Amino acid sequence: MKTFVLRIAVVISAIQAVSADAPTYTNFIRQYQTPSNVVWDCSDAVAASGTQLSTLAINPGGARFDLWTIKSSPLTEYLLNTSYVGAYVPMAEVHIRSEDPYATICRTRADRPFYVDITVSGLLSGAADPAASKSVTLFHHMQSYGVGGTGVNLDRTQATLLTQVAVATNGLQTLTYALNAVTGADRTKVRGEERFSVFTIADVRPPTYSIPALQLASQYIQIWPLADGAIAGITQGQYVRFQLPQLTFTYNDLYPNSTTYAQVYKGDPQLGKTGTVVPGSSRVVNDSTPQSIVLPVTGYDAAFDSDGRWTIEVVTVTPFGIDRLAYLSFDLDRTIRLNGSFTTTE
Repeated sequence: MKTFVLRIAVVISAIQAVSADAPTYTNFIRQYQTPSNVVWDCSDAVAASGTQLSTLAINPGGARFDLWTIKSSPLTEYLLNTSYVGAYVPMAEVHIRSEDPYATICRTRADRPFYVDITVSGLLSGAADPAASKSVTLFHHMQSYGVGGTGVNLDRTQATLLTQVAVATNGLQTLTYALNAVTGADRTKVRGEERFSVFTIADVRPPTYSIPALQLASQYIQIWPLADGAIAGITQGQYVRFQLPQLTFTYNDLYPNSTTYAQVYKGDPQLGKTGTVVPGSSRVVNDSTPQSIVLPVTGYDAAFDSDGRWTIEVVTVTPFGIDRLAYLSFDLDRTIRLNGSFTTTE
């Protein structure tokens, strides 16, 4: 059988590897030859989208292409996507969607749904076609980051396989997950990721072929915990006279794309009410991992324009909506009263 070489243009969308926010991200493609296992990195930085030739020629064994991005600060690398091509193999794409528009790495919150689009093409169905050309396998893995974990330097070989199913038809199918599968005693505080990968079936036809199962496409979604908060310095129902005390706001596990602040308004607690933001209580998070912070606040008296019953609440705004993290009500009385009499003599 004549040996041939196939030179192709590799198209891997890197749009998800670009962020308008600091820090910056640099993208590159790594090519793995099969079955020689020769590895070669693309010498040029990969643009946000487009087409470029594969670094090495592709032989009948095919090649895998991994799309990576490197975060500038702190210096961290992430595998974003994988694609395998060859002289004859099916093609597959995996695309995960959530309610968070963040594009660098797909992510969502522990209480929110997500969706997985699996597109397969090039599957054959003839009686004489090899088994490896007739179906592929979809794998679903889960891995917890542990308490406080961020996924940096994660050993993904330790992920737990949840399901594997054969896909024998071309086209698009969408999987809907109402909740994540990351393990943890407190389901509101789980941290981890779920990975969906499509692999070929091993093609062993001595003496011509001996190609193991190879990954066609893969993507993962990160799951981050729900935030919580606390207010210290004033207690529920307290009667405050004259000077307002120092307040301390504790924000835990603020979502990577969130704005959190304390607000005050007259009267008892009311969900959805807009009040006056307490000066010094705001925290904007625009990062790749959740953040926690403790904020001591003084000199906020101007937020209270009269005496009476007041409510303080901590609110966080995320791509999923507005949530109240903590609240309390207290009575304020800053009026000075004098008891006495006034007399004159003539």
